[in-house]
Amino acid sequence: MTTTKTDTGESIVLTGHIQAEDEASMAFRISGRMIERRVNVGDRVEAGQVLAKLDPQDEVNAFRSADAAIAAARAALRQARAEYERQRTLLAQGHTPRRQYEIAERALSTAQSQVDDAEAQLKIAGDRVGHTILMADAPGTVTARGAEPGEVVQAGQMILQVAREGGRDAVFDVPAQLLRSVPANPTIAVTLADDPSVNATGRVREVAPQADPVTRTFLVRVGLTDPPAVMRLGSTVNGSVELESTPVIAVPASALTASNNQPAVWIVDPSALTVSLRNVEVLRFDPSMVVVDHGLDVGDIVVTAGAQALHPGQKVRLLGPS
Repeated sequence: MTTTKTDTGESIVLTGHIQAEDEASMAFRISGRMIERRVNVGDRVEAGQVLAKLDPQDEVNAFRSADAAIAAARAALRQARAEYERQRTLLAQGHTPRRQYEIAERALSTAQSQVDDAEAQLKIAGDRVGHTILMADAPGTVTARGAEPGEVVQAGQMILQVAREGGRDAVFDVPAQLLRSVPANPTIAVTLADDPSVNATGRVREVAPQADPVTRTFLVRVGLTDPPAVMRLGSTVNGSVELESTPVIAVPASALTASNNQPAVWIVDPSALTVSLRNVEVLRFDPSMVVVDHGLDVGDIVVTAGAQALHPGQKVRLLGPS
């Protein structure tokens, strides 16, 4: 076939799934042995609801020790203050040397510092007791769990994944070539895969900055506008977008082969009737055609049948008008 440019505006459909716009990893702020998890995947949670607990015994013991330490520090402060007041009175009356007064003054300052430190330690110990309880910070739905009761978990380790109430996204893995295409309309139509009558619309909200190292696709999140309730988290959906009609070169899928692990086509030299391989850059794959972004010019003669049996320099015969 002889290549020409044709308009290829069309609808592209991708399959994805529904995710919450905002998902949070719930984790303890301290390490310890988890003794209880009160919710499972699929459960709905409210703000302030207890989700899981750590064994609090070590933290309770530390709190009691800190409480005893502050009681002792306050008793020492009362004694130091009484001695300071006594020495100050005696100094005013001339019945004690200034050196004794200064010793009492320093002792009072030290005792006050020890009380301040003990109060800080008590607050830290109290906070750690509170940190043995994991609570939801917002209403939502549990979508994953990362630990089971009896396990020793680390601070920051995901215990539960909670999809917070609010917006929902349709999430798709999009080939890099398609990201370069220009949509005719920024609005994307999203339908349930098993019931196309359930639909919503949305716009691209976020595109991952890097491609997946395995699939070489980019994660694209489409923020949905007023999605129906039956479009639940995890639902499989189809998203369609209309591409802008622009002149491009397209060849039959049968023309595509490979050279140096890159897409390529066989080009016919019209004067010598020999073939040579030429690498091309594919914009996208349509059901029966391959849209080429770079590598072909208008008027090139491309082999469309038997491409796998050719070798460079092989003589060919043109069939029909070229």
